[in-house]
Amino acid sequence: MDPAAIGVRLASGVVTPLIRKLFVRPGPGAGLVTEPVRIDALVSFRGERRDLTEQDVRRLVTALVRQAVRTGERPLPHDEEEAVGHALARTLLALGTLTLTDVEAVSLGHEELAARLRRAAGDTTRDLSADAAHLHQRLLEVACLHILDFFTQRSTFVAHTLVEQSRRQAELIAKVDELIARDPLPGARDVAFEQRYLAYIAKKHGKLTIFGIDLADSPGKWPLDAAYLSLTATERGRHLGDVRVGDDWRQVFEAHLDPTPRPADEALATHDRVLLRGEAGSGKTTLIQWLAVSAARPDPDADDGRMAYLHDRVPYVLPLRTLTRHGERLPAPKDFLSAVGSPLAGTQPDGWEARVLTSARALVLVDGIDEVPDAERARTRAWLSDLIEAYPGNRWLVTSRPSAVREDWLTDDDFTELTLAPMSGADVTAFIRRWHTAAATGARADAEEDQALRAYEAQLLEAVRTKPDLGLLATNPLMCGLVCALHRDRRGFLPLGRKDLYTAALSMLLIRRDRERHMDVPELREEPQLQLLQRLAYWLIRNGRTAMDRTRATTIIGDALPAVPELASLGDAEAVYTHFLHRSGLLREPGPDTVEFVHRTFQDFLGARAAVEEGDFGVLAGHAADDQWEDVIRMAVAQARPRERAELLGDLLARGDSHPAGSPARKRAHLLAAACLEHAAELAPAVRAEVERRTAELIPPHTPEEARELGALGPMVLDLLPGPDGLPDEEARHVAIAATHIRSDAAIPFLSRFTAHPSVAVRSQLMWGWSRFDCRSYADGVVSKLDDGRTNFTLRADEQVEELLRLGLDPRSLDIRASVSPEATSRLLAVCAPAYLVLPVAHLAMPAAHADDPAQVPSLPSVTELLLTNAHPSDAYRTVLERIPALFPSLAHLMVPHSWEPQAGALSTHRLRVSGYATR
Repeated sequence: MDPAAIGVRLASGVVTPLIRKLFVRPGPGAGLVTEPVRIDALVSFRGERRDLTEQDVRRLVTALVRQAVRTGERPLPHDEEEAVGHALARTLLALGTLTLTDVEAVSLGHEELAARLRRAAGDTTRDLSADAAHLHQRLLEVACLHILDFFTQRSTFVAHTLVEQSRRQAELIAKVDELIARDPLPGARDVAFEQRYLAYIAKKHGKLTIFGIDLADSPGKWPLDAAYLSLTATERGRHLGDVRVGDDWRQVFEAHLDPTPRPADEALATHDRVLLRGEAGSGKTTLIQWLAVSAARPDPDADDGRMAYLHDRVPYVLPLRTLTRHGERLPAPKDFLSAVGSPLAGTQPDGWEARVLTSARALVLVDGIDEVPDAERARTRAWLSDLIEAYPGNRWLVTSRPSAVREDWLTDDDFTELTLAPMSGADVTAFIRRWHTAAATGARADAEEDQALRAYEAQLLEAVRTKPDLGLLATNPLMCGLVCALHRDRRGFLPLGRKDLYTAALSMLLIRRDRERHMDVPELREEPQLQLLQRLAYWLIRNGRTAMDRTRATTIIGDALPAVPELASLGDAEAVYTHFLHRSGLLREPGPDTVEFVHRTFQDFLGARAAVEEGDFGVLAGHAADDQWEDVIRMAVAQARPRERAELLGDLLARGDSHPAGSPARKRAHLLAAACLEHAAELAPAVRAEVERRTAELIPPHTPEEARELGALGPMVLDLLPGPDGLPDEEARHVAIAATHIRSDAAIPFLSRFTAHPSVAVRSQLMWGWSRFDCRSYADGVVSKLDDGRTNFTLRADEQVEELLRLGLDPRSLDIRASVSPEATSRLLAVCAPAYLVLPVAHLAMPAAHADDPAQVPSLPSVTELLLTNAHPSDAYRTVLERIPALFPSLAHLMVPHSWEPQAGALSTHRLRVSGYATR
């Protein structure tokens, strides 16, 4: 405040000397040595060593009063001036009694400081006139103003102020936190609950059941991080633009119909909405667990940052088998937690789920469209569409068996359709090794047991590689785990065939597991237990369910118990149910008072057993068009006696014949009958011939989709497929597609016959099929015969590169995928001279640290056409584009994604034609 504003006009030069003499000058610093740094410690007229006496103070104040009167204050008698000086001195001497810090004094202000000095000094103006008291007040306020100004000029004041502010801020934060804890704001409640919820999700889904790992005192579950096997998925119908086949350019290439698999857990990084199809046991539910746990992790850089795109997403895992088990209405967001039986249900803040969805932070994982009865799927789709329309911007993953819903089921909602690829040979090898590592660690085995497990591992790896029947079984995580468990359980001996494998697995679970674990349970034969379990399974199948009420299960058991007296030793129906739940390993309770089989595969196998015993062949054939009955029918053929088998297949053929020629229902029934032949160990020749005749009507396939359906039937199709002689180019390509989708090395000799076919599309398809077979066997039998200068060589793995180098091939047309390492790419391009090259952008974006770096793409003067793939807008345009003229001096045509086209246009100065292609 300006001193003139309070009625006393004194120059700073008059007041400042007085103030400086009143206070000592401390050294520099923050003033923290003595706490608090009080005013009474600063005045120079207090303490043992006085620099200024009280008399000095009185003399200075008297001078101040005279100067004030001279500068225009109302005149006072001489004795009044002296009295004002004495009173002001006594008031200022009270500074020595104040325990304020300098920071606190400044925060008070000069008027409050003056008031505190008056109170500390007592009534010093008692004997003064009104004019003298007024002058005393004004002079005291001016002095206090200069005192505070003096404090702010001290070297310690700023540092001390910052320290005090930090302390007060910490106190304020603590008090605010305490207040929020007592009555938190909605946002704070959301954050606190999310932390609890994400920790719960990470713990609940962070364990993976590995089939058979619970034998011999091993834990029943294994950490997901250690056991998870990265799955791959393929996209159908993706448009990449113009791609060359031989000398021609096509709008659609075989790559569009059979694209390179990508990591399934990264699908949502490029697509907000994905419908993921996969066979039973292919790992759909495991993938959902992995995505949920990845989103729940506090560290976004786990897994080398591969799953960081899910950071700050809130996962909702919605298994449809649980949501629809009693025919309930599908839940609204506010009921998500209660619908899945979460223990946190009811503790979340009101409207929390809606706020997460509205802010587009949700990861909604809907598992098992195929486990919803067909009649209820339209309702499920409407529920899903309503959610997506109400809450745009979130990420959605929906899983289903391949044939449960039509291909365009969610197309109107902008879903991308992906299909989980069967496990490759490398995947099977990795799974078998992880399984045995988990078994050895979990079993706390001694050295001898560990050595035995390693021996089993090596033996099983060799068996899977050399025995086609076994290799066909180990195509998904469930079956692969089952094979591992049985191989260990049987000390290195395995049954052949799917039916024998399931039979052995049931025997292991129902009989041998408890014996080997030395459980004190009644001795029970396998057959009585199967009789009751298959009744539960058949009820579920007939009613289109995968789960039932516990009451229903005990009722079914109770009705059957009188006919199965051997189980009476366990007690009543409730006791038998409890035994199956806890001891068999086949049943589980996903929620209160609800029971289901641990996997749909066992339900189908046991349900088929019951259908055969009941003689329900007409019922089975009547459901030939129902995808939920497909495996049931196959396993019924496998378990039936020869006469029953012939009856069932005859019913299937008749069912197909009842539909119009060319209709999907007719094809499905006849193809299903053909698929059942591989399970028919003994069958009347006439029936087999009739099935094959109907199948011949579908061969050769007319479309790539039909070709894939045929290939999925297995090696038996090889005897029905024609060619290559006399086949038109398009039919030959479809036959090649079918044969390359038969996952058995028995197809290699058949495919070898097509290597001389004149169609480039046929030979390119043979290259596309390489990854489905043993790498070296296929290279020797097929790939070695394709280096004709026109066939497009598509490479997906370093192993394939090594085979090309071993064979000394020099393809003129190379399509190198991102799954091939830069090092392998460099080795191949160093010895090849392709004219047409497809190359991932990442292989060109690497910094050229050294000229002899083996990871660098060498200069390729032979390349005249280059197509860059796997490019995203975030890629370094300049780094890549600047290297192209030097690396490809003869390049005439460069193909880049549309997003790169403007930047790539700068290369036109090099007489280079640039084309953009579309990606979705």
